[in-house]
Amino acid sequence: MRNLLAAFLACLPLLAQAADDSAAMLLRAETDAPLQPTHANTRHYGRPWIWVGVKSQTLRLLDGWGLVQREYRVSTAKNGVGETSGSYQTPRGWHTVCDKLGDGAAENTIIFRRQVTPWKYTPELHAQYPNKDWILTRILWLCGQEPGFNQGRNVDSYERAIYIHGAGEHVPWGSPSSLGCVRMKNHDVIELFDTVETGIDVWIDENS
Repeated sequence: MRNLLAAFLACLPLLAQAADDSAAMLLRAETDAPLQPTHANTRHYGRPWIWVGVKSQTLRLLDGWGLVQREYRVSTAKNGVGETSGSYQTPRGWHTVCDKLGDGAAENTIIFRRQVTPWKYTPELHAQYPNKDWILTRILWLCGQEPGFNQGRNVDSYERAIYIHGAGEHVPWGSPSSLGCVRMKNHDVIELFDTVETGIDVWIDENS
């Protein structure tokens, strides 16, 4: 027993040194690569999600840990935020990507009435129709998750045909300019489309 106690006491300085070394290693790791802030999916905890910031005009894709994986510059509605049909505003709150359209279409392909057409957007075409809100390349069609707010009656985002979709190079990225949808650069919307699954949660946040 006396020998065991002596051996334990002899080990104490080594244990203390190991603890000091571990603390120093953690401190160095935090200094070299600070921990990233996380933003958990509050709708379905632990699942990936999309966060659209109206104030910042950004769209961020987050993983199940709440870490930002990709961030894009977007353009939401020129008329601001709102849920009423005919308002041409971007609806707020929780949504789901209910449908994905345009898989495999080339960049700048015009999608008309949710059908992929053989026509392509060009700056010259836009000059002829300057007020046209071109829907290009891909559609991620959103449906609201909040009954009475963005789902049902005259506030239904799906019935309003609210999309995340590609748009032409005339769009002033980082500034609100759409007729209600979330517009993205064509190569960005292709990347997002190929990355996310139907059913992913989307939060449209007017304050971020």
